[in-house]
Amino acid sequence: MNNELNSIGLNKKPSDTTVVVAMSGGVDSSTVAGMMKKEGYNVIGITLKLYDEGKDVAKSKQCCSGQDIMDAKRVANRLNIDHKILYYQNKFKQGVIDNFVDSYLKGETPIPCVQCNQTVKFKDLFDVSKNLKADAMITGHYVKSITIENQTSMYRAIDMNRDQSYFLFNTTKDQLNYLRFPLGGMMKSETREIAKKLELNVADKPDSQDICFVPNGDYASVIQKFRPESLKKGNIKDLSGKVIGVHDGIVNFTIGQRKGIKVSDKEPLYVIKIDSNKNEIIVGSKEKLGKKKIFLDNLNLLVDKKEFEEEIFVKVRSTGKLLNAKINFKNQNKAEVDLKISEDGISPGQACVFYKNDRFGYKVLGGGWIKN
Repeated sequence: MNNELNSIGLNKKPSDTTVVVAMSGGVDSSTVAGMMKKEGYNVIGITLKLYDEGKDVAKSKQCCSGQDIMDAKRVANRLNIDHKILYYQNKFKQGVIDNFVDSYLKGETPIPCVQCNQTVKFKDLFDVSKNLKADAMITGHYVKSITIENQTSMYRAIDMNRDQSYFLFNTTKDQLNYLRFPLGGMMKSETREIAKKLELNVADKPDSQDICFVPNGDYASVIQKFRPESLKKGNIKDLSGKVIGVHDGIVNFTIGQRKGIKVSDKEPLYVIKIDSNKNEIIVGSKEKLGKKKIFLDNLNLLVDKKEFEEEIFVKVRSTGKLLNAKINFKNQNKAEVDLKISEDGISPGQACVFYKNDRFGYKVLGGGWIKN
């Protein structure tokens, strides 16, 4: 018996280890597949077809498009690895797109990438990987994972500009113990260098910037396509309740938005609240945006609650900074977050992710969905 752990922390030779690599067709997942193959693992690449894009998105910088599937296939051929395409359009429509539309119509600001990881990618692909008798599932996400005594913890990536831990807070403990993230300890520039050395056709491919079913970032047009009846005119009110304008649909607004309100005032106006029941937008001055208390539900905890007795930080948007906070658990599924310093633009529908600093970096403790 080989007593040395291989590079993904398993007590097996790479040649006796089967890994499934989730291949999106981008440089990150393609490089991971190449790294695994070069180290001698038995690699199976799987690409998900999630969305039927039309002609209008042909030039969009999005992920999971037809071009991406072709790129993934070329990389698999170049690496001489097995490659499978799974057609998950219906699951994606039900689990991600419908949720996205419903959330916007409730006046929330959803994060479909979290829903996609939570449902299609890590749930269904997890099951497929297990059925293929794979020892681990590998992705190109920029998060660090550290395994101690068969228990894996998730940390922020070394490359802060690429860190994706916010989007993975809803990963379950079982999934985390099975997943591996080889890029968490690397800079993006290193990833591209490896891709070039492996002579992969995607080495210089630009990163996807758009949500796959939202061409060019125009989410209002997506909602109009699926729920044309939902874009109704309504009132724009100030904080005293006075009507000061009219909007063309609440889906055109997010909390903290300044541009596009089309109401003039002596000082800049920001969206303070979106009332979906009354189809109203409430606006006010910037200082009214700051909030110190957040209510969460649908919590997902990756650690024991006793870890929350130490200093905790939270992130309330993917591009936001870490904020010092105290977490008060209400029951299994709900929590109240008290921020030490108020933060602007906190929006229902976004995630609030918990972190703790230890000797390995900022550890992800879990998180929940912002209700109000």
